[in-house]
Amino acid sequence: MNVLKWFVIGIVVLLLSGVAVLFIGSWISLDRDYSYTQDVELLPDYADFTGSSGIVRIEANGYEFRARVAGFDRDASNAETIILLHGFPVTSAMWELLIEPLAEAGYRVLAFDQRGYSPGARPKDESAYGIPHLVSDVVAVAASVGAQQFHLIGHDWGSAVGWTVTMTHPGKVLTWTGISIAHPTAFVEALQNDPDQQSRSRYFGLFTTALLPELLLTFNDGMLLKAMYSEMLDSQRQEYHRVFMEPAALTSALNWYRQMGTSLENVTDIDPEIETPTLFIWGNDDPAVGRTSVEAQAKFLTGSYREIELAGGHWLVADFSDEITQAVLKHLGK
Repeated sequence: MNVLKWFVIGIVVLLLSGVAVLFIGSWISLDRDYSYTQDVELLPDYADFTGSSGIVRIEANGYEFRARVAGFDRDASNAETIILLHGFPVTSAMWELLIEPLAEAGYRVLAFDQRGYSPGARPKDESAYGIPHLVSDVVAVAASVGAQQFHLIGHDWGSAVGWTVTMTHPGKVLTWTGISIAHPTAFVEALQNDPDQQSRSRYFGLFTTALLPELLLTFNDGMLLKAMYSEMLDSQRQEYHRVFMEPAALTSALNWYRQMGTSLENVTDIDPEIETPTLFIWGNDDPAVGRTSVEAQAKFLTGSYREIELAGGHWLVADFSDEITQAVLKHLGK
């Protein structure tokens, strides 16, 4: 009995020691000077921006969003606008290889750091990160740059938001391009019924746990985060690291996952049919997305629909930027 008692005590001590190591390793890694936030505050306000391309701050929906813009020497009444939505755990920098080619084709291009990712749009309340709020940000940012209608492109969580914008604001979305994450209703069905998708989505359990993912991902100067970015450009890796190593930044991004249950319930209450011309691009080696949801989504797409299957994983924009750019331009009509 004494042996068992000491064994249990030893296990508890080891667990507590592990948590302490994680906490300390994370705490000392964080940028408590908020150097990234300070740099963002120095960016020009969009209202005062007179250039064509650059990084600006856009006031919308009661917040301030950091955004990349290109082709903005064109007036909104003379050129169509493309809005790009990033996923987790990246920023608008993920679109760097697409922004200029799309602008050179004659479009106004805007990629903004979404709620939780922009230092000026980081509410503390977890419920503020549900899908309805994320959708309202997209519409508000578009209005702030004079785009009453726009083409929409999203990847990962940006795709989930984009699908919902297209379903709830069909009059505003000229064309929709989803990358990696399928139609929300098809994805929910796969989560409920497909063992393969259930297996691929097990990481949701970690990301919805309180505090633990923050400790794991920021431990040892963000070692695990850096591993996730190994395929990215140096400039992108540096930006992501600066963003997520500030206190509260990663928590805000993870709150998208922690609100997932409520978000999916909201989506299932929306008419799933989409008439908007739709392009969907996915990688058949994506560890997070199985074939079931991709094949099931066609029944919800009543307008023109084209699907492109690439022999790639999750970071398709990094690996297939030329192919995606050409596919998007064809979809948009140029």
